[in-house]
Amino acid sequence: MSGLKGWKLVCAGLALSSLLLAGCATVDEASPQQGGGSGGGSQGAAQRINGAGASFPAPFYSAVFQRFAQEEGIEVNYQSIGSSGGREQFIQKTVAFGASDEPMSEEEMREAGGNPLHIATVGGAVVPVYNIEGVDSGLNFTGRVLADIYLGNITRWNDPAIAELNPGVELPDAKIAVVHRSDGSGTTNIWTSYLAAVSPEWKSGPGAGGEIKWPTGIGGDGNEGVAGLVKQTPNSIGYVGLEYAVQNELAYGDVGEEGAFVRPSVESARAAIAAAGDEIPEDLRFTISSANPQGEGVYPITGLTWILVRQQMDDPAQCRAVAQAAWYLTHEGQSLAPDLNYVPLPENIVSRDEELIRSMEAGGEKCYAG
Repeated sequence: MSGLKGWKLVCAGLALSSLLLAGCATVDEASPQQGGGSGGGSQGAAQRINGAGASFPAPFYSAVFQRFAQEEGIEVNYQSIGSSGGREQFIQKTVAFGASDEPMSEEEMREAGGNPLHIATVGGAVVPVYNIEGVDSGLNFTGRVLADIYLGNITRWNDPAIAELNPGVELPDAKIAVVHRSDGSGTTNIWTSYLAAVSPEWKSGPGAGGEIKWPTGIGGDGNEGVAGLVKQTPNSIGYVGLEYAVQNELAYGDVGEEGAFVRPSVESARAAIAAAGDEIPEDLRFTISSANPQGEGVYPITGLTWILVRQQMDDPAQCRAVAQAAWYLTHEGQSLAPDLNYVPLPENIVSRDEELIRSMEAGGEKCYAG
């Protein structure tokens, strides 16, 4: 994960359980940037901006914003606090942009004002991770089995429903320790949207969303918190972004229907985004996993993540900096995605992002000059 080297130069508020040293200095969001820069023109842009939200894309944002600061001279202080917190801070205008893996609701859009836009930045897989002594990566799960585990219907690892999917694997007669998010989470939205799509009992019970009433289990804060709990809890299962499973060396399972299990990867998540392409609306507010995309090599528990910006902003300098950061994320930054276990955006989504970024205005002027 070489793209994470030096990430503390950008912001120590980005949290990975194995890397984090927390704390970011307060910055002046509207300090004017002196000098030029390539791309959208950093001249006249704020020198520093604050953002907060989703932990799912935090490793990607860390790497991209570090390079963005080096190349464009604009520092981005990003706090990995979860999607719900990111939407709330965006609504309260305590950050220049929010970040979420769960689309804003209509009510949140109204509360935020300024015609909020969802700029898709990257895609990725959410994977079932587990910690079972003697069982390596590669367990098979169907969506209904995962739902039944999280509903509390399946409580032991050697339950016939799991054993039948994994012939030849010695599963222990041990109670399953279920781990979920304790905070409002876009990763949870991707996970529960899939469970609701494949399990009628889940759909009519806990349902889909970033904040639900969990039937069972213990909670961890952020992807990093869930990864840490699974790593330290014997016989546990949880869900995190693929990048967190890899970074924390956690075993993770394949998902699908019996006889057609798909390994989570950049390629299989990319295939899921492509499979759901016709269902993605113009405003990009769509949870891929809710469609349960199918096909050969398609990993269904996949989602997009967004930064949240206002089409109409008050501060021209801040608007220029946000627009330029958004452009960099969706263009130059995409080259960093695969090595960090994220999916680069397909061309049709990048094209829509470009239209949205170019629509941003402040003081009657366009914010992106490219």
